Amino acid sequence: MELSITSYILLCLFGFIAAWVDSIAGGGGIITIPAYLAAGLPPQFTLGTNKLSASFSSFTSSFRYLCSKKTNLRLLLLLAPFTLIGSIVGVRTILSLNNTLLNIVLSIGILTVGLYSIFHPSLGTIDTSLQNPTRKSVWIGMFLSLSLGFYDGFFGPGTGSFLMFTFIKVFGYDYLRSSANARFLNFISNITSLITFILYGKVLFAVGIPVGICMIGGSWLGSHMAIKNGNKIVKPIFVIVTIAVAVKLIIDLL
Repeated sequence: MELSITSYILLCLFGFIAAWVDSIAGGGGIITIPAYLAAGLPPQFTLGTNKLSASFSSFTSSFRYLCSKKTNLRLLLLLAPFTLIGSIVGVRTILSLNNTLLNIVLSIGILTVGLYSIFHPSLGTIDTSLQNPTRKSVWIGMFLSLSLGFYDGFFGPGTGSFLMFTFIKVFGYDYLRSSANARFLNFISNITSLITFILYGKVLFAVGIPVGICMIGGSWLGSHMAIKNGNKIVKPIFVIVTIAVAVKLIIDLL
């Protein structure tokens, strides 16, 4: 599939912006997926190619947060396998099923997350996490990692925001540390989904690679700003993104 130079430039621009947003609060897919579709990519190739470019972004922000020591690797190593399994099942499902019902459920869910954050201003502003999470919180985290890994493989937009909310509510992290840990799991689901899409021949490398390279810059800038400014920049962007994702999903249903 051949695209015009203008299409490449616009996709790279939208990719940069999406990566900046995603590295702070998740939700970059609400920018890149419509951009790929508008450029003329078929839906399944849009999802597969988006996973390729998003993997560049999520790797960059994950690496940046790891270097800043904002992640809990011990906990992430427990949750990552469930994210991996969920994303594989999600990709296999999207290649054969209609996702209308899932969109309805997720629209309600992520809108609730956004509104809950608005009406609970102290949420995520103080880190109350434990060095060693309780067994109950780990089991809940595993279940949610599996579920969100499935969703990320199935569709994607809003996964990072849901993961952030999981780390805030289940493990007691503040917004910054939640974003850092969420980006790591998001990378696991992205790369796993990408491999699955490649095996099914649904990735356009000539499109996804240049966009992904531009997304590295946006992701590096966003994670740097988040680490430097902390909750005062992460929380408002998180609230805006969750509401935007919910609106996008609702519009898609109309």
